[in-house]
Amino acid sequence: MGTPDDRAPLVERVEQLLAVEGPLTIVAAGDPVLRRGAEPYDGQLGPALLARFVAALRVTMRAAPGVGLAAPQVGVGLRIAVIEDPAPVPEEVRLARGRVPQPFRVLVNPAYEPVGARRVGFFEGCLSVPGYQAVVARPAEVRLTGRDEHGRALDEVVGGWPARIVQHETDHLDGTLYLDRAEPRSLSSNRSAMERWSQPTPERAARELGFELP
Repeated sequence: MGTPDDRAPLVERVEQLLAVEGPLTIVAAGDPVLRRGAEPYDGQLGPALLARFVAALRVTMRAAPGVGLAAPQVGVGLRIAVIEDPAPVPEEVRLARGRVPQPFRVLVNPAYEPVGARRVGFFEGCLSVPGYQAVVARPAEVRLTGRDEHGRALDEVVGGWPARIVQHETDHLDGTLYLDRAEPRSLSSNRSAMERWSQPTPERAARELGFELP
């Protein structure tokens, strides 16, 4: 646990961010904060400031809009992320991707490990890499551990699209962007992805762009 002097700059940074009303600024790829492993959270912000910071992450995620946001994406190197997915998708997409609604939740010091060997590939995007999407092969199920914002332990198996969100946001806390795991030949602009690759699965994209799926 750091000393009060160690924590002061971090607290000041968060207070400065929260002094401005509205969504926080999302940092883009190229900012070193996205490439450094985030510091484990052990009370650096205190309960009241943590609650305000979590609320700001929620506002920012929804305004973007996105289904997850990690603290480094707003320039704060702490192992905190938020997720929420209303999953307003057609039934065929829901079935193909396992995309089911996820209520708002906070992940503090999350970690994951694969459950089983099955991997699935789908297009992903990222608020810190605006304008593009790419196919990422990830474990279909993972065991998520960590805590929530109240310090309660998390230990659960997550599958489908929620597992993808958990992995994507936890990767951010390790300094990993989704592009590091993506199929390079699948990289597409948002416009191309919408016009060409909006099918429930990326099988057609794999054939026409020349990459393999798990």
